[in-house]
Amino acid sequence: MRRILVFSTAYLPLVGGAEIAVKELTSRLYPGFSFVLITARLDPKLPLKEKIGSVEVYRVGFGAPIIDKLVLPFVGAFKAFKIINEQGIDVFWSVMVSFASFAPIFINWSRSVSGKPRIPIVLSLQEGDSEEHLRKARGGLIDLSWKFVLKNTDIITAISNYLLDRAIRYGFTSPTVLVPNGVDVKLFGRPASVKEFDLIKKKFGKKDGDIVIVTVSRLVKKNAVDDLIRSLAELPQHVKLWIIGEGEERKTLEGITRRMRLEDRVSFIGEVGHRELPALIQSCDIFVRPSRSEGFGNVFVEAMAAGIPVIATPVGGIVDFLFDPDKNPNQNPTGLFCEVNNSSSVARQIKRLLENPALREQIVLSAKKLVEEKYDWAKIAQLMSIKVFGSFKSL
Repeated sequence: MRRILVFSTAYLPLVGGAEIAVKELTSRLYPGFSFVLITARLDPKLPLKEKIGSVEVYRVGFGAPIIDKLVLPFVGAFKAFKIINEQGIDVFWSVMVSFASFAPIFINWSRSVSGKPRIPIVLSLQEGDSEEHLRKARGGLIDLSWKFVLKNTDIITAISNYLLDRAIRYGFTSPTVLVPNGVDVKLFGRPASVKEFDLIKKKFGKKDGDIVIVTVSRLVKKNAVDDLIRSLAELPQHVKLWIIGEGEERKTLEGITRRMRLEDRVSFIGEVGHRELPALIQSCDIFVRPSRSEGFGNVFVEAMAAGIPVIATPVGGIVDFLFDPDKNPNQNPTGLFCEVNNSSSVARQIKRLLENPALREQIVLSAKKLVEEKYDWAKIAQLMSIKVFGSFKSL
């Protein structure tokens, strides 16, 4: 059994695409591999040590997000030394270029000084930020961090071709493997019961004749929920919008809703548990997220698996799995593209699906088939096992 030490700035119960990916992959790779994870505490209510699924989780810090992130590379490295000495570790796995990804590099520097062999580092790129953000944010420190971390990495996995290309542009010449995020096909593909649908309709006020657009998103600027809200002004009154998720932009988005007098058509649902999400998505008619940037976007393939059509923008990793009948005429259509920063384009594509049930049905069937064939977590875990962790005997 190979022992993998994972470094991630955040982990469950804090949920994002990267955290879900680690959970889904580790649960399927165990017991062939065992996993220990070091992360920042970020919340004083979280225990310093616990077992989550098949992963031993160690949290460092005081529960203060800024301080915990800053000390993570150093305190995390110190904690890792103890784990290595007590248990032995075969591979380091860094999740994204972040504070956590510095810790294994510091450990290998120390091992080199003491004459010990370095432990190979896998870096998984999950970033969804724009090129401009990476180049210019925080005075260029993120850009420098990428160059530094990539220089000290043995294998890169990325959730999209877009991120693989970015790594190559940063000068990475070692092996790269495309390992997309996936979906629990059984969970999201199981049809919700009539009782579940009735409870959801009652809870969220869905009336007969309503068309419900749904988005699942962190409420941050890059996910462009503001454009989705504005699109309602060009759609019939019976078209409603359910916004699932929380984030720093919520008050701004609520303000837009009030100024446009859309309070009776927009519902801010907040966070929803992952296991409750499939039935909620299936209760809606169209999934839309007009992102300004995107590394991959788990929720797009989750909506596809749930059986509702998807509208998205052709940015980042979305183009790996969403094929628009106009943009990709040689592919079976799996969704529609709208333009970035264009609420009218969002409205046009929603109308197109509402007015063309045959196209809608074709998209739903093709998308579901694609997800089952390429984005089932079980198949992705097998890829990670063979192409990534199983490759180190040849390094």
